[in-house]
Amino acid sequence: MAAVNDPMPTPARRPIHELPDELISQIAAGEVVERPASVVRELVDNALDAGATQITVRLIAGGVRLIAVEDDGCGIARSELPLALRRHATSKIASLGDLESVATMGFRGEALAAIASVSELSLLSRTADQASAFLLDARSGELRPAARGTGSTVEVKELFFSTPARRKFLKSDATELAHCLEAVRRHALARPDVSFSVWHEGKLIQQWRATFAPGDAPSTDALARRMADVLGEEFVTLSLPVRHRAGPLVITGRAGLPTASRSRADQQYAYVNGRYVRDKVLQHAARAAYEDVLHGQRQPVYVLYLEIAPERVDVNVHPTKIEVRFRDSREVHQAALHALQDVIAAPRAQALADSPAPMSPEAYPSNRPQTLSQSAQTALYLEERPGHKVSDLRALWGGPAPAATSPWMSHDDTPATPVRLATAPLATLAPEPAPESAWPLGRAVAQIHGVYILAENTHGLVIVDMHAAHERIVYERLKAQIDNDRRIASQPLLIPATFAATPVEVATAEAQADTLAMLGLEITAFSERTLAVRAVPTTLAQGDAVELARNVLAELAQHDASTVVQRARNEILGTMACHGAVRAHRLLTLPEMNALLRQMETTERSDQCNHGRPTWRQLSMKELDALFLRGR
Repeated sequence: MAAVNDPMPTPARRPIHELPDELISQIAAGEVVERPASVVRELVDNALDAGATQITVRLIAGGVRLIAVEDDGCGIARSELPLALRRHATSKIASLGDLESVATMGFRGEALAAIASVSELSLLSRTADQASAFLLDARSGELRPAARGTGSTVEVKELFFSTPARRKFLKSDATELAHCLEAVRRHALARPDVSFSVWHEGKLIQQWRATFAPGDAPSTDALARRMADVLGEEFVTLSLPVRHRAGPLVITGRAGLPTASRSRADQQYAYVNGRYVRDKVLQHAARAAYEDVLHGQRQPVYVLYLEIAPERVDVNVHPTKIEVRFRDSREVHQAALHALQDVIAAPRAQALADSPAPMSPEAYPSNRPQTLSQSAQTALYLEERPGHKVSDLRALWGGPAPAATSPWMSHDDTPATPVRLATAPLATLAPEPAPESAWPLGRAVAQIHGVYILAENTHGLVIVDMHAAHERIVYERLKAQIDNDRRIASQPLLIPATFAATPVEVATAEAQADTLAMLGLEITAFSERTLAVRAVPTTLAQGDAVELARNVLAELAQHDASTVVQRARNEILGTMACHGAVRAHRLLTLPEMNALLRQMETTERSDQCNHGRPTWRQLSMKELDALFLRGR
């Protein structure tokens, strides 16, 4: 055994030489072709670029034994067939300008050559002006006439037969088939004008028909029908349309309701100019938008289409073209964030008023009391009761102080002296009739165990978790108060917190000093390799200043640092709202319950509490009838 201090043997020098073309192609194939699904993706990309309206994918053994993609596109001329299988041969681009503004799915000219190097590939194609099709065998180079209509068929047999080590890494046929289906599903969601069908072992296992004719402008209904075909009717039912424009950016699609979240991120689809991408900017924006409306580690569902000028995005980042780089990532991040926030922030209660009731209220007569005017309800609501402070009740009501003209209320919106507000008897209060649609969550009728509020609306019964609902109302009110200032108040540290920083952190702190100041942070260079935190947001003064600074600088270097501070700030505001909300087992009067319902109808994100739990549920008359077997 060699001694510890023995010198390491000098490695033998190896001469530099050129790699053979076949090995170069196999190395390139390792970047482009990971599994059968990669082949399906590349071949379908080419079919779409050829203008196909009908694409058929045939598989055997999950794509390991055979992958055949047929299309009715423009086809490839006989003279160009051998050239199509060469590396870096493409019809998509011809200059650097074309590359910087590429609008096609493929452009690198590597896919067919890479696939042919690790499989037995044949290419059958015919153009509209040719008398017959021609079949090219990639191995032998033989080119012969064959029968086929206009379009192309690419057959890939025995994938990775020439690289057995790669083939050992493939999973079971069922797993590879699932990945191939997912690859086609991603294309189908982006192109509702194209019909897709997938066959496996001679059986049709999936088919998606075009939802509008080629050449027609895609409509919202056509996209929704394709989403329903691909992801199921439930996805469309439990999602809302997205339509957002931010300067040159247009974002469309559908965003799932928080109640439609899943345990896995398997229904998150983002497209940039029709290309499916896994982009960190868009993923980060989606997480930030759904941050305080999802419970635990639940994942949102969405299908987003981002339209952007081709020259503002670089698609030549990764050989698989699944990653992109934006010229202005902050602009894209903010656009996606606001597009999703605007959709999920609107309370769903208004949708109840807009949707027709299953039957008229007269079908279920009730001795409903007359509706009181808002001023009368406020007077009742503010009446001092045992265990009820006027300030607490007024905070629950959340409306303007009725004491603006009352002598017993001071200008700071607090009672000047402890008095009991006089209220008129019910019989003398003037009724103010209101249509059912004016109150989507209905009229409160009862409270159960001091926890749940029962309300009646035109659709049936509404059950409200009063603490969770009021917690969200208080939480949103606190956020609005801070957001209106447009600048987070900062608190200087008595002793600056210093920490060893990386060159990237130092550069970011110097370049983004104004942004940091807006966020309530003051971070300056203490030395060449040390940063000092001299001020932090007032609401976060008790936290770890160094950890906050590091997180903000890391986020600012990539995305938008405000999300880090906002997340920490919202956690504190959520705690404050939880303590300030009406507690469980507290008995409320009917006007108090109705006040809470009215606030829910106008408060953003009121369908979920701060922790992502639902705040209310609707039971329709049909569901109630089924509980008691009515009509059977």
